[in-house]
Amino acid sequence: MKSTTPASLNGVNVQQLLDTVNAVKSNPDIARFRFRAETDWIEGGRSRTTIQGFYGAGQEDTSRGRPFVLEGDEPPVLLGTNAGPNAVEAVLHALASCLAVGFVYNAAARGIKVESLGFRLEGDLDLHAFLGLSDRIRPGYQNIKVTYRVKADAPREQIVELCNYVQKTSPVMDIIRNPVPVTVALES
Repeated sequence: MKSTTPASLNGVNVQQLLDTVNAVKSNPDIARFRFRAETDWIEGGRSRTTIQGFYGAGQEDTSRGRPFVLEGDEPPVLLGTNAGPNAVEAVLHALASCLAVGFVYNAAARGIKVESLGFRLEGDLDLHAFLGLSDRIRPGYQNIKVTYRVKADAPREQIVELCNYVQKTSPVMDIIRNPVPVTVALES
């Protein structure tokens, strides 16, 4: 009997995706990853982060010949030069990127063809805590609103269910919604 699984859907190699899921079921240890980033301050509100190797699937990954370089800065109203998005804008980017990957991969696994997918994110933040003016207001986002824009060959109910599933399984959504232990060390 021939498989009805398409070789590629939404730019995703479906068989490779299914093989990965089965490999993790067979060997749960390969699901453990450690990602790393190195950031150096440049001046003012500007910094540069490089991301290259990581540990995953039971080994060090060296597939990236050159590091990804991300610039961070602040807008002029926050004393920056707009050399890059600020850190809280980068969080919105990380969330949207994670939701996009989760949506497209899970759609492909379910045989749903995605014609287009986009997100609009807004986050409300009050600078009082960041500026040291209040300890009653959290320094991070008070709320984040995510709006999906989806065109796909599936009924709306199935798209809504997929959106809900992706939110439950998104690593970045989990990081935002739940406390994560953070260990800080000072090197001289």
